[in-house]
Amino acid sequence: MRFQPLFLAVALMAGCGGKLKRLSATEADHYYALKVWMDDDQKKTFLKYKTEEERNSYLKDQKLWDRFYAYDAATRDEIVAGEVQVGWREDAMFMSWGNPIVRKRLTGRPAARSEMFTYRFEVDTDGIVRVWQPKSSTSYKAVAQYEIDAYVDDSVVAELIQRDKW
Repeated sequence: MRFQPLFLAVALMAGCGGKLKRLSATEADHYYALKVWMDDDQKKTFLKYKTEEERNSYLKDQKLWDRFYAYDAATRDEIVAGEVQVGWREDAMFMSWGNPIVRKRLTGRPAARSEMFTYRFEVDTDGIVRVWQPKSSTSYKAVAQYEIDAYVDDSVVAELIQRDKW
């Protein structure tokens, strides 16, 4: 299955498709990964800049650039592809899948701090997998839906459990 970042569909519906189209593939990758830490004003400001240099400078000024580029190229590719794995840092999971639909603190696990993050996914007729978002207009096209619970111990993904139903 191919994983398709949802930001393009959401952006096109929100009317900023033209601004996203002018981003290079590299820019689109780091924008998608970093937008989990950006509020709406920061996203709009990033997209209003005319050049790649200005946009990159903005991310550096906002202290966001290093969150993505601290990872090696292979890991950044996995983040963009949505290939979250056990052993990943929590922030890499957020860059890959965004904010979860459910977030719970856990007790009784072998860690000082444990949380469970639930993500929903949908698969379309072409086999493209998307992270489901509330109010998504693509759910009616999904041929399959599933959830993944990500157990995170001390900021590291410790377990990924997939359920075939929501």
